[in-house]
Amino acid sequence: MFRISRFFPTAPIGAYLVALAAGVALPLLVFVTYLMMELEANERSILANETAEDAQLIARTVDRELQDMATTLRLLVTSPELERGDLRAFHNRTQNSLRSNSLYVLVVDADGQQRLNTRVPYGTPLNKVSNVPALESVLRTGVTEASNVFFGTTSGKHVFNISMPLPKEISYSGAAMIITQNAEDLQKLISTEGLSAGWTVAVVDGSGHVVTSVGDNALPSGTAFPADTLKLMTGFKGTIEDVDGDLKQMYGYAQITGWTWKAVVWGPIDAAQATILTTWRQLILGGAIFLAAAMLIAWLVGRQLRIPIRQIAEMAERMGKGEIVPPVETKIREANQVAVALSNASFDRSEAEDRIHLILHELVHRTKNILTLVQAMMRQLARQDTTMEEFQKAISNRLQGLGKSIEALAKEQWAGVSIRRVIEIHMSTFAEVVDRVELQGTDFTLKAEAVQNLGLILHELATNSVKYGALSVPSGKVRIAWADVPGEADGEEPKLRLIWEEKGGPPVHEPSRTGFGTTIIKRHASAAFSGQVEVDFRPEGLSWILTAPRSAFERGEGAESLKDIAI
Repeated sequence: MFRISRFFPTAPIGAYLVALAAGVALPLLVFVTYLMMELEANERSILANETAEDAQLIARTVDRELQDMATTLRLLVTSPELERGDLRAFHNRTQNSLRSNSLYVLVVDADGQQRLNTRVPYGTPLNKVSNVPALESVLRTGVTEASNVFFGTTSGKHVFNISMPLPKEISYSGAAMIITQNAEDLQKLISTEGLSAGWTVAVVDGSGHVVTSVGDNALPSGTAFPADTLKLMTGFKGTIEDVDGDLKQMYGYAQITGWTWKAVVWGPIDAAQATILTTWRQLILGGAIFLAAAMLIAWLVGRQLRIPIRQIAEMAERMGKGEIVPPVETKIREANQVAVALSNASFDRSEAEDRIHLILHELVHRTKNILTLVQAMMRQLARQDTTMEEFQKAISNRLQGLGKSIEALAKEQWAGVSIRRVIEIHMSTFAEVVDRVELQGTDFTLKAEAVQNLGLILHELATNSVKYGALSVPSGKVRIAWADVPGEADGEEPKLRLIWEEKGGPPVHEPSRTGFGTTIIKRHASAAFSGQVEVDFRPEGLSWILTAPRSAFERGEGAESLKDIAI
């Protein structure tokens, strides 16, 4: 039999792969590249023009709506009821006439105090308007302006205003008149009809926040539009391209004439260039011809590769049975390197198995520690005089807190977590109050046991504060601080003082009985960290202080993680 292999020298596998890739891909690639460049340039130009036109069409539609609202304001200012100062009659007539248009009128004083609001019956107690800066701007410039989108207190929704100062002749009725509309009502003016799948339309105000949006990736009203993208939108109208994750996006934009708003249309370029698929009909015919020639070359090269691959496969099978295999000699240098590596791997196998046993042993040890902690928690809760439902809820809440600590440790392969990160993780459970928690102290890494125990303590303190303490009211604040404390005697181990201090909450009273939460923040805290706990139920706010050796908190330089053991 004629042996083709003698015509192939011993060479790197890269040389064979280059030959294969050149034989299969080069002819087809030249043909595909030519067609793709022509089609891409044409499609991209058309898409850019259409996207800019779509944005301008939406901008004109929104401009007409804003102009109509401004015209309505000018007509309402001349109302005889307003000139007479009869705000009740003005309120009733305006409320009836604008109800079908989902428009509402406000008359306000210079300081923003509402004198009437057609959203509610006349005489209803009213507060100041939610967007005082927009009112101040209108009074300062003396021209009609559109506000940025904001959350309306009375409506309970995101709204926008068109504001106009009242003439001085009727200043006794108010300083300015505002016509307001829910941001979501603008959605009827914009549409994604005619756009490709995955494309979205949005109206963005002067501050860069979304007024309203429709489409597959619609943004909620009040959401900040990506600032980096907005910076690129210069001029009256145009298009830009940007990368969002793995998708290349095209943005068409147009300024709404006479206002600070703009309309934006965007979406993935690939989705809009669906017509490019028609080109494949042309590619298939030409590609089939080139592929036939490439497959012949690939078969010849593949025959040469098949022999060493089979030899290496036999080595792998023997290695899988636990044998120590010697390397084989092939015509491909890289294959020879693989054979040597497999041979060495067979010697390393026993060492790898020992290493796995060590890791499993360490995992069992850490699991036992966690189960011991959970057991102690359940015993303590079981001693309380509570119903089964309260017991289950207490267990669930504390296991949730413990789970957060374990999750953080698992991400770090049990190498420890920084104290600031631990606090942030447990405060994130109470997202509505996290901005009222102040952290003070130099960050350092807690060891695994300290992460779990401190997590339980923080969870109890935060839960108690949200229910009864400073975090239960909007004005309350919590300060969490930690700092080193020098030893009292020469050579004594340095200590760390951790403080939880509440202020601005309701008056504090010392509880009449000791529950599981008190056990956690007192007895468990002092035992877990070998320290002292001071709890002061001060009327102005709870003060909790833990003073313990720093070594009970900090992860030592020589401590091992699961990653260290695996290495």
